[in-house]
Amino acid sequence: MNSPENAAESAAAAAPICSAKGCRADAVWVLAWNNPKVHTPDRRKTWLACEEHREHLSSFLGVRGFLKEVVTLTEWESRAQDV
Repeated sequence: MNSPENAAESAAAAAPICSAKGCRADAVWVLAWNNPKVHTPDRRKTWLACEEHREHLSSFLGVRGFLKEVVTLTEWESRAQDV
């Protein structure tokens, strides 16, 4: 039988986390990107970002011309439910 602590740990483990190397913070942002040399124009890959790393990850993708969109995780999930 699962204790409340185990249930909380399971929920926390399933929570989306930031894609920045070594970061374990909760994700707040979705950075949608595409490498035109590898992906079809409509393909979107995603990185997740916490508040602290959003700008750094966005800049990394933006300098390469890969960044297509930055939206909140809540908005991204809402869009996915609408499809």
